Amino acid sequence: MAEKRDYYEVLGVDKSASAEDIKKAYRKKAIQYHPDKNPGDKEAEEKFKEAAEAYDVLSDPQKRARYDQFGHAGMSGQGGFSGGGFSMEDIFSQFGDIFGGAFGGGFGSAFGSAFGGSRSGARRTARGTDIRIKVKLSLAEVVKGVEKTVKINKMVTCPDCQGRGAVSEADIKTCDHCHGTGMVTKIANTILGQMQTSSPCPYCGGEGRKITNPCRKCSGTGLVKSAEEISFKIPAGVQEGMQLTIQGKGNAARNGGIAGNLLVVIEEESPKEGGLQRDGNDLVYTLNLSIPDAILGCSVEIPYIDSKLKIKVDPGTQPGKILKLRGKGIPEVNGYGCGDYLIYVQVYVPKRLDRKEKEIVESWRSSSSFTPKS
Repeated sequence: MAEKRDYYEVLGVDKSASAEDIKKAYRKKAIQYHPDKNPGDKEAEEKFKEAAEAYDVLSDPQKRARYDQFGHAGMSGQGGFSGGGFSMEDIFSQFGDIFGGAFGGGFGSAFGSAFGGSRSGARRTARGTDIRIKVKLSLAEVVKGVEKTVKINKMVTCPDCQGRGAVSEADIKTCDHCHGTGMVTKIANTILGQMQTSSPCPYCGGEGRKITNPCRKCSGTGLVKSAEEISFKIPAGVQEGMQLTIQGKGNAARNGGIAGNLLVVIEEESPKEGGLQRDGNDLVYTLNLSIPDAILGCSVEIPYIDSKLKIKVDPGTQPGKILKLRGKGIPEVNGYGCGDYLIYVQVYVPKRLDRKEKEIVESWRSSSSFTPKS
């Protein structure tokens, strides 16, 4: 698989570009590589999708912040397009308005009909709304990854009318105003000539139909609220604030449209005092040694994810020394490599001694072994 290009490079903008600059750049690329202008050109079609994927991320402040921090690795499963599975229909239903009237006059009529875009002669494809939830993970779940099951209340297709909104098919009539297209077209004379614009039909709300006998259960919407259990996998290495996108698990759309997504925001449990801590992809632990153990060396057990690790402390280990266990940290999210386990050594110095202990320590003063070395 070819390596993904930088999203800023795809749109031809700087990392400091404003939201308006990004929108203008995307519109320019989308028009340049639009399938109606490049019929049968697979390369242009891929560039069209690539630009849509870049805009999907850079136009969203949260996704853009994650991308700036983690690059493509941080976006796996985050963006609608980067998560995979989006078609031309998805692009036009989500970003169709950005084309304005650019394809209203010549291009787009045939392509719009085929892909359900929101242009002249094509009924708008409805899209369900997204649902955002928070999921809290333990450190062990972050390190190993986990499968979660959540129960959410969401809009689903009405079971009584199968989503049509009417008691029967006979109760659904074609809109007389837009003749079933869901769109109305206006032509205005300007100094540049005739300009054609399209907008949703005000009589049917862009649906292209009218219901004469609505379903009682859903009141003609085709949707009802219901609880649903959804299972999904969270990869190892995720961090606080990351967002995973579960395609099609949000609210259902009217008229059999595209369902929204389930957005899972990651939260991490607060680390226990004195226990394992997270620092990026490294695990950090503070090991307190007694003076004899630091001088003579020892074997000690330290906590790990859900077990213990036995390590050897060499004789003469100094306070502040860092012991490193390579590859025992947190995996790179959806990537290669793993952080380390860093053990910070501290030596405990007692504040109070009895008389005998003081005599023993006092005898050390004259020993050259206890004279500090540079």
